[in-house]
Amino acid sequence: MFGHKGKQVRDNLHWSEVIQAFEPFRQRGMPGEVYNLGGGRENSISVLEAINKIEQITGKKLTWRYQERNRVGDHICYISDLRKMKSHFSEWTVTRSLDSILEEMVRAATLRLEGAGCALPVA
Repeated sequence: MFGHKGKQVRDNLHWSEVIQAFEPFRQRGMPGEVYNLGGGRENSISVLEAINKIEQITGKKLTWRYQERNRVGDHICYISDLRKMKSHFSEWTVTRSLDSILEEMVRAATLRLEGAGCALPVA
């Protein structure tokens, strides 16, 4: 983890919702328009909160290191403003909760690691 004491916040969006946003944009997108795409405020979490949630899901303490130096160009908080996207493409919306995204990520990582004869790293 790099800087900001792990309190940097990001919004999270499931990959399938990114794909779902492409079709209405392909059909009706306007040349030169720019849209923010992300999970919005409801799906926002800090790095430390994400680690805590993953530890709760797995029941295991994760191994991680902290480096005081901030990553170059890193923002302390980035949450996508989805108002324009939703107003131009009202059929698109965020449908997957942050908890369901993290649970799916843990399941996928667990399957990959088990397939490789490994386990989730623990402290």
